[in-house]
Amino acid sequence: MSKYFHSLSQTPHRLKSRMLATWTPDQEVNQVRLRSGADMKRKLRWFDLVSLGVGGMLGVGVFVTTGPVARDISGPAVFISYMVAGFSALLSSLCYTEFSVNVPVAGGAFSYLRVTFGEFIGYFGGANILLEYVLSNAAVARSFTEYTCTAFDVSDPNAWRIKVNALENGYNELDFPAVALVLLLTLCLCHSTKESSMLNLVMTVFHVIFFGFIIIAGFSNGDGAKALVEPRGLTPYGVRGVVNGAAVVYFSYIGYDTVSTLAEEIQNPSFSLPVGIIGSVSVVSVLYCLMSLVLCLMVPYNEISKSASYAVAFRKTGWGWGGNVVGAGASLGIVASLLVAMLGQARYLCVIGRARLVPSWFAKVHPSTGTPLNATLFLGICTASIALFTDLEIVMELISLGTLCVFYLVANALIYRKYTLTGQNSPLHTLSFLALLSSSAIAFSLWWKLNKPWWGLMLFLAITIAVTVFFQYHNSLLSSTANKNLLEPIPSTWSVPFMPWPAAISVFLNVFLTTTLKKLSFQRFAIWTCLVTLFYVLYGVHRTYEAEEMDRDRVEFVESHVTSTRVQHDMLGNVQMVVIS
Repeated sequence: MSKYFHSLSQTPHRLKSRMLATWTPDQEVNQVRLRSGADMKRKLRWFDLVSLGVGGMLGVGVFVTTGPVARDISGPAVFISYMVAGFSALLSSLCYTEFSVNVPVAGGAFSYLRVTFGEFIGYFGGANILLEYVLSNAAVARSFTEYTCTAFDVSDPNAWRIKVNALENGYNELDFPAVALVLLLTLCLCHSTKESSMLNLVMTVFHVIFFGFIIIAGFSNGDGAKALVEPRGLTPYGVRGVVNGAAVVYFSYIGYDTVSTLAEEIQNPSFSLPVGIIGSVSVVSVLYCLMSLVLCLMVPYNEISKSASYAVAFRKTGWGWGGNVVGAGASLGIVASLLVAMLGQARYLCVIGRARLVPSWFAKVHPSTGTPLNATLFLGICTASIALFTDLEIVMELISLGTLCVFYLVANALIYRKYTLTGQNSPLHTLSFLALLSSSAIAFSLWWKLNKPWWGLMLFLAITIAVTVFFQYHNSLLSSTANKNLLEPIPSTWSVPFMPWPAAISVFLNVFLTTTLKKLSFQRFAIWTCLVTLFYVLYGVHRTYEAEEMDRDRVEFVESHVTSTRVQHDMLGNVQMVVIS
């Protein structure tokens, strides 16, 4: 205890030493990874990644968020909300892809931010992505219960839940089937990644066929004039409703992030990762738009059920058996998405444990299964605990806020890495550009939120474009000077085309969508931020400081031992030469 209090007394010094401390990609790949003991087994190929990405996203988005968003936020234009969110997610996926190819470790956003902006920003991003995973998995598991009820022709989606009146509303319906599903998948993931991937591949194939059935049946039974025009038109909540809906459905795209966390388990990462990440986002975006449009074709938006939306919609059109089929297919899709998301969350915690920001027990990889066993079990229990109590509406916007925050940080990190760490631009110039870009995006977003005149939107949008054009022009001059001096920037295996525009647009859209969320989401996010910062100050910074000191002492000892051995050999060689002569 006295040692800990002594460490606390050194907190300011340690914060100064560690908060902005970075690792190189080579250190992440070759040194930090060794802290897990055994290596993860490289068994996955590109089609495994596409399957995992598609399976991870499909069940989350369509079956969980579409109904509530169409009914209360976007109206029939929910498919446009999915287009906006999908475009933003595609830009973010490009940023993830370049990072994952050049830093092929299991840490995803945590590792990308740590090698770019330092330890604390990496830790903050990792903590938020973990929160997002656990909460979204819990919400999706509860949706599994609702759709399974409809598969067995149970009219009440909450029939299999136990209501406890003594608990607060929103936490008073205990969902034991969701808990059982989470725990079963946790045990499956502890066994093997490859077998889990094959199970997901089979489920995803059936899931895509099932989606085809819903789309064809929906277009056959739907009445566009009645469903899209008659109630209050295509956009009953206006353009703002469409944008607000895009911010809420954004968490539907978190599955592709899981693909990047599997970088240590992939054969030929430089080819498989771009195909897996970009391919899965593109496929899912198209399916999301079609599925959300079909739902509003079958049932007027104001009659859509918030629970088990698709199954109830089929019953309202007279296809009772179709409702049962949809309930079974949706349940299967939710299982696939849960499997993928739980796969990714364990890899995040494993790599954060390697960095010693959480207890190193979480970093251990089981030698026989090649999986992060401890992290998988711990997060599975956390997810099951939240799924037992918490209603979807309580966590949905908080999930979107955490997702947008992390994707915003990754887009900024890519620009800084590309133009400063591996380019010729000075840190001040790049950071100034990022600050101006974020400031103009915030100004545009607040002007939109406060419903001010349109000329202000045009002004801030023009500032954003002008700043980006100037930054691009400045860097092209630096590149041409470097070419003349034969100072080529460090090449990357795969890079985002047309930079810095994709990353800059991603930053702008993430800021814009974030500001459309409700005040309560920001309050909950602020509480979470305070908690993770407090944990870092009281635990994380001290563990990483001590670990790095130990590593430094070990390296110095080895180097001194090698030097002394070399001297002894040299002296012995000189003596032998004298004796021979």
